[in-house]
Amino acid sequence: MRRNAWIELDFDVFRDNLRALRGALSPGTQIILVVKANAYGHGMTVVARQAAAAGVTWFLVSRMDEAVELRQALPEGRILVLGAVWPADVAELLADRITPVLVSEEQGRALAGEARRQGATLPCHAKIDTGMGRFGFAWEDAAAALARLQAEGGVSVEGVSMHFASAGRPSDPFAALQEERFRKVVADCERLGLKGLFRHIANSAAFAGHPQWDLDGVRMGILSYGYGGRLMGLRTSTRPFLQWKTRVVQVKTVPAGFPVGYLSTHVTTATTRLATIDVGYSDGFSRLMSNKGCVLLGGCRAPVVGRVTMNFTTVDIGPQGGAREGDEVVLIGQQGSEAVWADELSRWCQTIPYEILTNIRSDAVVCVGH
Repeated sequence: MRRNAWIELDFDVFRDNLRALRGALSPGTQIILVVKANAYGHGMTVVARQAAAAGVTWFLVSRMDEAVELRQALPEGRILVLGAVWPADVAELLADRITPVLVSEEQGRALAGEARRQGATLPCHAKIDTGMGRFGFAWEDAAAALARLQAEGGVSVEGVSMHFASAGRPSDPFAALQEERFRKVVADCERLGLKGLFRHIANSAAFAGHPQWDLDGVRMGILSYGYGGRLMGLRTSTRPFLQWKTRVVQVKTVPAGFPVGYLSTHVTTATTRLATIDVGYSDGFSRLMSNKGCVLLGGCRAPVVGRVTMNFTTVDIGPQGGAREGDEVVLIGQQGSEAVWADELSRWCQTIPYEILTNIRSDAVVCVGH
């Protein structure tokens, strides 16, 4: 069955990205590949398998269902769950060798109690809240809380992490303050007997400008998928490896003064040709691109005209446009010498590439490269 829209993944480019990132890391630092949110819209299991084949051993997800699905695809590999897990998850965490990230002493005690009930010890990492404010152990007493949990048994604290609120801005004093607080927590942990902890604090933004924050692992997210480097003055560069495509379903010539779409928000100023393409906001092609965005058709940019609708979008291919029904349309990617990537779509929609990529809804994936 032919899908209305599909994504193409070039794994040669993905492997180039991983090699570039690994080569720029401090010696001894591991890549922790972030594959949450369906690997930022790229397909979690297919991306993780390719990364594992390229030597990546650490993977980060946000929720328990992602972790279980990932373990089924990757019998080996270290899987971290960034979001909160619950006592009901302990049996599966132990069986599937999934490592939760503790976010509070209360949660840790609940998981430890369930693990003891099952006659086991659950390996864990801990999130320290140094200023992000989302969740995690308050940095002021985190070390003491973790020492108490370790002493009570049921959990084994093997790693500590934090999340920067603003590491992408150069010389940001708050990011430096967060890192200073984290260092104090680690020093206090060591003083209280929690030694040899696996430390990971840097995300893509922190990696870009702060090699001293690499520590034991760097959580590589958006950079792995080819975005962010041009804006952050990277230590190395990466390229997008996802293209998103659809097809033309109708082409027609219309006169000047022709209204297009709901509420006639676009009216043609001259005779032109319009192409209706088989994608809409239900597929993740944002309604915010109405009368703003463009697609690639016949190797040229074709502006979106009128409102993006639930299933279809209209673009103007110009009076000489030679597109025909069934022609391929590039929503994200390259066609001929023209390219349009998720960061450009994000500017049209006044958002970030993360949202553009994770909003793509297509279970049709074509893999290219070897």
